[in-house]
Amino acid sequence: MGKIIAVANQKGGVGKTTTAINLGAAFAVLEYRTLIIDADPQANSTSGVGFDPKNIKTSIYECLMDEVEPLNIILSTSTPNLDLLPAHIDLVGAEIEMINQPNREFMMRKVLQKVREAYDFIVIDCSPSLGLITVNSLVAADSVIIPVQCEYFALEGLGKLLNTIKIVQQRLNRGLDIEGILLTMYDSRLRLSNQVVDEVKAHFQDMVFETLINRNTKLGEAPSFGETIIMHDINSSGAINYLNLAREILQKNELTRIKTSEKQIEPENES
Repeated sequence: MGKIIAVANQKGGVGKTTTAINLGAAFAVLEYRTLIIDADPQANSTSGVGFDPKNIKTSIYECLMDEVEPLNIILSTSTPNLDLLPAHIDLVGAEIEMINQPNREFMMRKVLQKVREAYDFIVIDCSPSLGLITVNSLVAADSVIIPVQCEYFALEGLGKLLNTIKIVQQRLNRGLDIEGILLTMYDSRLRLSNQVVDEVKAHFQDMVFETLINRNTKLGEAPSFGETIIMHDINSSGAINYLNLAREILQKNELTRIKTSEKQIEPENES
């Protein structure tokens, strides 16, 4: 049975979609069958792995609202072992339509139970809000990754997100764990980046991943090619970072016997 990981933060621009698609790709190249769920109406995960959302006729929206079988609409990506359950703009209306539905917070869980056996990992790219779709994703998930950018307002809104997670844990999904807080857009040359890392680690200690996601040009340009960073440039520091993150999660879940000394891969120098 696959582990379901939600990637959530109501703050935009923190590397949430980048993390969802590239962590998924890292699991995939490590030979774990992986499914990305695009639960964001902007459909950036869909376009980020090579599909035009305008050409998507059936998506997660139809699975939620019309009970379309998800296995029938899952798309294979160019990355081996990596599949996608796509989104399109219709998902914007789902939250309004879900309000009067019975068990409205459990609709995503019901969908994912139909595909869970087919995958080792399911990664949900949540929308940048704390609305009903995000709550559905947290209810369906086993754990949540919280991306936090290494910038001045890093902790802004984080308390509200953690409070939402706590409410979900207490009322809707007692099995939900925080997989970790992931520091993104890190630049070791900047004093501010290092201050943010120290501050977040001081506040949250073991909840923070050891792996840092560095600012990396290749990470930024890969979506314009409809590729994950693994397919775009596997030697880039961005690819190495996400492979290290995947290995760290595998270790945490006791799915690998890699020694701690071997966990970090040194990236090659980039021009």
